[in-house]
Amino acid sequence: MDAGLRVPELIHEDRDQGFLLLEDFGDNTWALHLTSEDQKAVRLDDLFEDALSQLATLQASDPPVSLPMFDIARMQRECDLYLDWYLPRVAGYPASKTERETFHQTVLPLLKEIESLPYVPVHLDYHSRNLMIPADGLPLGVIDFQDAVSGPVTYDLASLLYDCYQHYPEQVRRLWSRKFYDSLASGQRALFDGFERWHRAVRLTAMQRHIKAIGIFSRLAYRDGKQHFLEEIPLTRLHLLEELECMGLERSDLPLLYLAPAQD
Repeated sequence: MDAGLRVPELIHEDRDQGFLLLEDFGDNTWALHLTSEDQKAVRLDDLFEDALSQLATLQASDPPVSLPMFDIARMQRECDLYLDWYLPRVAGYPASKTERETFHQTVLPLLKEIESLPYVPVHLDYHSRNLMIPADGLPLGVIDFQDAVSGPVTYDLASLLYDCYQHYPEQVRRLWSRKFYDSLASGQRALFDGFERWHRAVRLTAMQRHIKAIGIFSRLAYRDGKQHFLEEIPLTRLHLLEELECMGLERSDLPLLYLAPAQD
């Protein structure tokens, strides 16, 4: 890729037939590597170091195509996935019209805060299942980038540090968040008035992403018949509840986000 990321090499294409022959990075994702017995060759610190380096390269790039905007309308549609799929199908609680309107009114200022952040090229799914460890080692191979957007500078970092499929200690997240913050261009860094404001923005971005993810996991389970995605909801909800606390939001502020899955 011209931006400098390690993406699959295009070996051959036949656009008339709709075929692409791409480089195969193998099956060893970051997520799979963390469950293997042989983690010494590539340590977690090595993975974060490489992932953040490639992320900085992506954000500094000038894409040759116009990327869709990750705007408030899109964020609202993503939050609605939670209302439309998780609440009725998993929590067993169809929200009333009034409850939905109250939810939208409460969430809107938070979405506006996300939209006010500097915008950069965003992968949109930059996490442990889309970052590969090729047979020849680092740099990581980056896949599943077809939904790239122009979005908040915090988005891909939030996806990585507050991964729906991993639960890193908060001190580890803060360490890498600070390293990335320190690497920002001085003009971008100055907009946050210090690391704590930056990290709060990362967690706010993660909160919106987790609301969406819970809705998507529910839709995959009940629309597409992929029931195993229900197993991803508990950890994602744990992240979401921690982020609500971090934002100073209580159950009375957004009660629909506190509803647990119904018991079978």
